[in-house]
Amino acid sequence: MQHSDICIAGAGIIGLSLALELHHRGARVTVLDRSFPLSEASTAAAGMLAARDPHNPQQLAPLSNLSLSLYPAFLDRLHSLSDHRVPFHTSLTLQSVEPTAQTSLLTPNDLKRLLPQLNPRSHTFTLLEENSLDPHQMAAALLAAITASSIDLRPHTSVNFVRPISNDTMEVHTPTDVIQAAKFIDCTGAWSTASISPTHLPITPRKGQMFASILPPSLPLNLVLRTPEIYIVPRTAGPRAGRAIIGATIEDAGFDKTVHPADIDRLHSLATNLLPLLALAPQLEAWAGLRPAAPDELPLLGPAPGRQNHFIATGHYRNGILLAPATAHVMAQLLSGEQPSIDLKPFSPDRTA
Repeated sequence: MQHSDICIAGAGIIGLSLALELHHRGARVTVLDRSFPLSEASTAAAGMLAARDPHNPQQLAPLSNLSLSLYPAFLDRLHSLSDHRVPFHTSLTLQSVEPTAQTSLLTPNDLKRLLPQLNPRSHTFTLLEENSLDPHQMAAALLAAITASSIDLRPHTSVNFVRPISNDTMEVHTPTDVIQAAKFIDCTGAWSTASISPTHLPITPRKGQMFASILPPSLPLNLVLRTPEIYIVPRTAGPRAGRAIIGATIEDAGFDKTVHPADIDRLHSLATNLLPLLALAPQLEAWAGLRPAAPDELPLLGPAPGRQNHFIATGHYRNGILLAPATAHVMAQLLSGEQPSIDLKPFSPDRTA
C-alpha cells in the first residue's frame, strides 16, 4: 500500500504544473499517467498564450489574466529546478477581427511595416501584445523539474477506479497496486472516464491537425499571425528556430489522431493565401492532438459532484498551455482550504450536471 497526501491522474501540463505547485507547498504528491508524461495535447500545441484572443469565451478572461500574471514566476521556478530556460519566442500577434468601434484596426501602412510579406486579402487586423513559447521546451523543463523533486511520477500507470474509504482517505486502484491519498484530482483531459470521475462530465476530444514548415530566408517571421481559420506561429529560439507551426483543424473524431494529407493541404493553402512566400517553404512534419473540451469550451475546475475529496481540473480545450499556471494556483488554493484568487463558479463541474 502506497501513501500520499495528494494523488493526481494525468501527467500533462495541467497535472504536472499542479503537482509542482502542491509540492512547493509541502505536499507529498503522486502523479499517475496512462502513457508517457506530456506526450499528448501538451506537446501537440502551438504554444500561444492567447489570453486576448477575441474568440475565447468571455468567462475565461479572469483565469487567463491571472495566468499571464503568474507566468514569469512559473517559468523562473522551472528554470531554478531544472536549469532549463523556457524563452518566449514572440511578443506580438496580428489578430484578424471584425471591424467594430471598440477595436483599434491596423492601417495598410501599419501592416506593411509589421509584416511586409502579408497579403491581407479580406481580413482586417488588430495588434495584440501576446507571447508564445515552444511547448517542447516547456515540457523538457517541466519534466526535469518534476524529476528533480520528490514527486512520485509513474508513467504507464492507469487508474482503474477511485473510492473513498473514510472521511479523509481515498483509495486509487491501479493495475499493479493501491495508493491511499487524502485527495484525488482528475487531470486526464480527454481521457477522463466514468471509472475516474462522474459519468456526466461531458469532456470530449476535439482533434486538431497541424504541421511545421521551414521559414524561407525571405520571410523572417517574428510575430504570430492568427485568423479564425488558421494560425502561423514562428519558432525564433532553440533547436526549432527558423520554422513555423501552422494549424489547426477542429474536429469531432473521437480518439482518432490520423493525419490526413487533404486537411494539411487545406491548412497550407490558407497559410499561403496570407503569406504567399510560404509556398516556397518545405514541410517538415504533421501531427494531430486531442483537445479536451466541454460544451461551453470552459475548463472544469473544482470538486467532483457528489464525491468527497475528489477534484477535477480538465477541459482546457485550446488554452492548456496558457492556463497551466493559473489552474495550478487556484486548484492548490482550493485543495489547501484557501479562498481561490478568482471566482471559480463559471468553471464548476456542477454546471455540466
